[in-house]
Parts: sequence; structure tokens; C-alpha cells
Amino acid sequence: MSTAISINPASGEKIGEYKRITLNEAKQKIDEANKSFNSWKRTSFEERAVLLHKLADVFDSDKEVYAQLATQEMGKTIGQARKEVEKCAVICRYYADNGAKLLAEEKVETEAHKSYVTFQPIGVILAVMPWNFPFYQVIRFAAPSLMAGNVGVLKHASNVQGVAFAIEEAFIKAGFPVGSFTNLNVSSDEIEGIIEEDNIKAVTLTGSESAGRSVASIAGKNLKKAVLELGGSDAYVVLEDVDLDKATELATFGRLQNNGQTCIAAKRFVVLAEIYDDFLDMLAKKMKAAKMGIPTDEDTYYGPLARADLRDELHKQVSKSIAEGARLLIGGTVPEGKGAYYPATILADLKPGMEAFDQELFGPVASVIKAKDEKEAIELANNSTFGLGSGVLTSDRERGEKIALQLESGSSFVNKLVVSDPRLPFGGVKNSGFGRELSGYGIKEFVNIKTIWVD
Repeated sequence: MSTAISINPASGEKIGEYKRITLNEAKQKIDEANKSFNSWKRTSFEERAVLLHKLADVFDSDKEVYAQLATQEMGKTIGQARKEVEKCAVICRYYADNGAKLLAEEKVETEAHKSYVTFQPIGVILAVMPWNFPFYQVIRFAAPSLMAGNVGVLKHASNVQGVAFAIEEAFIKAGFPVGSFTNLNVSSDEIEGIIEEDNIKAVTLTGSESAGRSVASIAGKNLKKAVLELGGSDAYVVLEDVDLDKATELATFGRLQNNGQTCIAAKRFVVLAEIYDDFLDMLAKKMKAAKMGIPTDEDTYYGPLARADLRDELHKQVSKSIAEGARLLIGGTVPEGKGAYYPATILADLKPGMEAFDQELFGPVASVIKAKDEKEAIELANNSTFGLGSGVLTSDRERGEKIALQLESGSSFVNKLVVSDPRLPFGGVKNSGFGRELSGYGIKEFVNIKTIWVD
């Protein structure tokens, strides 16, 4: 019987080992989940809201325990881990307070005596989730799904199974029925067999482009709905009128938050030629000054990558970009010693065709690109197979908004880093996936949008 092993990326030490279940055992748990669904779907929005509020209370009361666990398993700084757990509570309360309104019947005037659209739950939803926000990514799916009357089964990343079981226990602690949320500690090889199960009605995945293609293919073959949130190489257009101090402060945090491992992080900075050199100089000073260290230390700005193999792959991408003509300003070397650390790195003078321009660099590496004017900046920003998030940095809000409307992405923020907010839809276009999470759009992804006609 195989196991999922959890290794502290800051020290390289094994901190947990979790026995995997077989496909047959997973199917039994899915059957139990379906039985739970048959009763859960008949509960009222008010009953579901009470339990979601209790789940939010669990996240609040056990915040430090959960934060320490996330930091130990995937290396995020302890301060950011606490904020992640806090955000889970916010998501739960948002759907508890707004779910009934978001799923309210919509009356439609026709020649019928009565006609309307209703939103009904569909059953057991499979969530395939990543390690980079091990609590939040799961709750972002689970809270709206359960509020809609569905139940969930989770296939979490192997290196954060401690978090996966902690989330399952949190649902139980909050009083949710057994089977309404279940962790399936299976290997990735079993995903196809799980999606093929009759009781799995849909699947949502947050992960790599390759994983998304695989899951979408299996789901499509089985005629099951899928929502995919995949990689991103978010471009920020930096205009010549920007406050450079504020812009580089935002760029530094944007590139180093979560140790550089965020799908919607600012990754490519497309800077107008007039301020290109000044932007680079100031960004280099700030990224160099950011403290890389042990993630449990309160003053650490960024910690290690989640795994050593991820760090090594990132370094290969940096080296390839340099060989292709990119200019290395700072960083770019693998530190000696324990842990999956990689220093803050800046690659400048990037052009289409280079690794750091075309591909997602999932770590503390900033890709900086020069544009001769606004038109070329927009073209360079859109010259990507990805389309998750984007941004514009400028002192002119109206100008920034006009550019934001032209950027090919699921969201575009002016003078702020892209963030997910329960009040707004979240997702991407192009190779960044399809479907939406959060807001009223997200909660309706996994319901039967059903027409009722009474003559």
C-alpha cells in the first residue's frame, strides 16, 4: 500500500505519512457521499447556512493550528498562512449569508400561467486541488457547492494531505453530516476511475495546464461538467505616469507573495520605455532587500518553494531564459544548504519566444519586458497562451480602465494586485481554463439550471 509523504520544504525533513486508499475504497466513500447527498439536498438554505457559519467559527478558533500546518507542509510564511485561514472563514460566511439570494428562483414572464428558472443541486462533486493555497482553494469550492445542496469529495495534492484531513475534520467538527465532505487520499493514477464513477456528477480542478487537459478529457468522455482554473502568466502594464515607488512595492509583493507560487501573481511586467531602467533599478533594490528565510519566522518576507523538484525546475527555466538572451539582474542561483529555497530573481529584456516570456514561472522570479508605447505594451501583455489575471499600473484611472478592458484575461485590476473575492467571479480564458468560481456565477456552475413551466 502506497503512502503520501509530507516533507517540510524549509528543512527537508519528513513530517507526515498518510496511507493511501485503493480505488475500490474510494468508490465506497463516494457511495457514502451520494447517500449523504440524498438527504442533504432536502435541507433548507437556512440549515446549510447555520453549518457554514459554524465552519467559519472552526477556522477562526483553530486558525493558528491550521496556519502552522500549512506552513510546515508547503512552506508559505506563517503570516500569509494565517490570512489564508481567515479568508476561508470569510468565504463560508459569504455563502451562508448570500447563498439563498444567489440561488433564488428567477421568474420569467411568458404566456404560461407561471414560468421560472430554478437552481437544483446535482450530486457529488469531485475537487482536484493544488498545494499552493491548501486550505483556501478547497473551501473556495466547498462552501458554494454545499450551500447549493451538493456534497464534495476531495483529491488533494499529495504533499498537503495533513491539510486535507484537517479540512475533513473541520467539517465534522462544524456538524456537517458524515459523507457531505470527504477526503480521498488516492494517487493521481486513480483520478480517471473516480471521474468515471456514476455518482460523480462533475469535477473541478485547480492546477497545471497538463493536469487540466487530462481531467477535461476524462470528464468530456464521460459527459460530465468540468470547471478548470489552470496556470497563469499574468501581465501588468506599467505606464510612464506611474508612481515608481508604489509600483515597485506592489511588484515586489506581487512576485514574492506565497513564495512566488500563486497562479494569479504578477509575473510579467510590461514597462514603457520612458521608465524601464528606473523601474528595474528600484525593483531590484526592493526584491534584493526582501528577507528570504524560515517561514515560521514572523519577519520572513518569503520562504522556500513547496518542493525541491519544483525549485530545480524553476532554476532550469531561469537558466534557459538567460541562454536565450534574457538579462539576469539579481538572483538566479540555487543556495547551498537545506530546504527548497530560491532567491528573488529578476530577468530583464525578455522577448516573445523566451522561456520566461512564454511560460509560467512558478516561483520568486520577475519577468520584465520593455514596450516602446502603450499600444505595444497591450500587444505584449496579450501575447500569451495564458489568460488568468492582468493589471495596469498608472496614475490615470480612466486610462488604466481603458487598457484593462483590452487585456485578454478573466480579470484585470488597475493599481492593485489581482485577488479573488467571493463577491466577484474568478477564472480564466485561453489556456488558463474555463468556468468560474465564486460569486453568483461560481455557485451556479454545479447546479441544474432548470426551467419550470406551468400552463
